[in-house]
Amino acid sequence: MKLAFVGLGNMGQYMAANLLKAGHEMTVTDLRPEAAAQLVEDGANWADSVRSACAGADAVFMSLPTPPDVELVVTGADGVLAGLSAGATIIDLSTNSPSMVRKLGAIAAEKGIGFLDAPVSGGTRGAREATLAVMIGGDAELYARFEPVLKAIGPNVFHTGDLGTGNVAKLINNQLAFINMMAMNEALMIGAKAGMDLVLLRDIVRASSGDSFAWIGGAIAVLKDKLPPRFTTTLACKDIGLAQELADETGVDASLGRLTYEMLQGYRDNGFAGEDILATIKAVEEKSGHVVRGTWHD
Repeated sequence: MKLAFVGLGNMGQYMAANLLKAGHEMTVTDLRPEAAAQLVEDGANWADSVRSACAGADAVFMSLPTPPDVELVVTGADGVLAGLSAGATIIDLSTNSPSMVRKLGAIAAEKGIGFLDAPVSGGTRGAREATLAVMIGGDAELYARFEPVLKAIGPNVFHTGDLGTGNVAKLINNQLAFINMMAMNEALMIGAKAGMDLVLLRDIVRASSGDSFAWIGGAIAVLKDKLPPRFTTTLACKDIGLAQELADETGVDASLGRLTYEMLQGYRDNGFAGEDILATIKAVEEKSGHVVRGTWHD
């Protein structure tokens, strides 16, 4: 297919690269031209605007930070809808608001353009290695058309139902992950101050009912003090904030999610905005008067 890709950040650059490797013709654009350098070297075309990137494309993929960013890129005067022709499809890989997705889908439909929301999970490593989980909401026939294309970025591709349900799944997933991460920080600190060997504690929980994806990799990252900003606290606040909006819309009192959101907002506003979400362990250490980072041993 002839594809366009908008947004070449930490995730987008790798997803675009894997679509290109799958043999699709690719035109890319980003606010930072340097972000496209490797893709252009590998055979992608560069466009100076979203509109020109989308011209003649069968589909445009977007990987953007926030719902307002997606709305602007789609509906702007020089945006996606200005460049696509009827019969083309918008595939939004961003973590987005389900209501925003439905709104944009309706606008696109008026122009004869399809829309799939397809948020992903698996982090930058999953994006790089094409092992992402992809949650896709939208028309079943449209999904069937693009399922083989989407498998270029990850083997676990799920059709979740109507447009917007991809992001319902993603927001629920991320809220669970963030709750688990905050619980992991507390668990490590309790264990440390109670005299437990934390590497042994990690192994015990891995073999027990308290295990989680956050615990598997998160505990190692904390104990080895390897906490580069792969997923910042600011982005985490954005995602769990959207999850809380969804809870409010559905009339669910998501108390644990709300508490975690408030915790993350506090961390974001007190020095952790640009740090990885797991780096918030530093605040737990300061409050507890004990350091757990760097205590890994073989």
